[in-house]
Amino acid sequence: MARAGCAVGMCVVLAGCTADGSGEPRESESAKKGASATASPSPSEVVDISPARLPNTRAQATVLIRDVLPGPADFGPGTVRRTPYESDPRRWPVLAEDCVWEQRALPKDVLATLTRSYEIPASGDRGPLRLSAVVTVHRTAEQADWENAEVLEEMMRCPEQMLRSDEFITDLRSVPAAFGESGNEFAEDSLTELGSYTSTAEGPGDVNPYIWEQTRIGQFTLAVSAKGARGWSQADLFDRLRDPHVGMRSRLRGAIERDPSGPSGDTKDSTKSDTKDGAKDETRDGRR
Repeated sequence: MARAGCAVGMCVVLAGCTADGSGEPRESESAKKGASATASPSPSEVVDISPARLPNTRAQATVLIRDVLPGPADFGPGTVRRTPYESDPRRWPVLAEDCVWEQRALPKDVLATLTRSYEIPASGDRGPLRLSAVVTVHRTAEQADWENAEVLEEMMRCPEQMLRSDEFITDLRSVPAAFGESGNEFAEDSLTELGSYTSTAEGPGDVNPYIWEQTRIGQFTLAVSAKGARGWSQADLFDRLRDPHVGMRSRLRGAIERDPSGPSGDTKDSTKSDTKDGAKDETRDGRR
């Protein structure tokens, strides 16, 4: 493998990770160092990326993101849109020093990001399962790599986090895997974050599983999450997240991969699409 990746390296530098899950955005180290004005394609071990098919503007990146993000049906039967369905594309989540998630303006190293929120409503002996998917386009692969590394730093800095005033995740633990490690043959870096989710709105003392899964391909990060509820096991959550995450990676590859059938291998334009799925409502819960 040509490179182990910042995410795994950061895990070692910060004193090692536990044997179980982590994940998502913040004001990145690359932003602090200063970001370039335009997107910069970088070699990928998992996709033969065509520079001509990469987005160069925020508008192009947002169109690509919407094409990659899953719809409710991708999460399985009974899944519906939550309200609001899409996050504010002008903002992204940051974990503050007090371990509370808040929304801030996009940093310079992020070309575009968007989160969609879904739910499987309560039924029978099962409570409402809340799901999300997010795609972020950084200007360079190095900046996307720093995002993954910061996911690990956040988990170790804040093993207990407040998502909203009535939502908390605790006992967070993480498993990072670089390309070629632990069965990861599909992304430069893969992260899984596991923990416990509590919603006071669902009743005090109701603790359920929490999962965040994130992968990086070039300058793109893709993530899905599930906040458990009564009657849902951790295995149930993994089952609901698996296909949407695989589908996101597949659609991204199709959008940015070099086309060997065309002149110079580049004939398709991934930044143009007829897909217009989803409203543009603002949400406070962009990260989770």
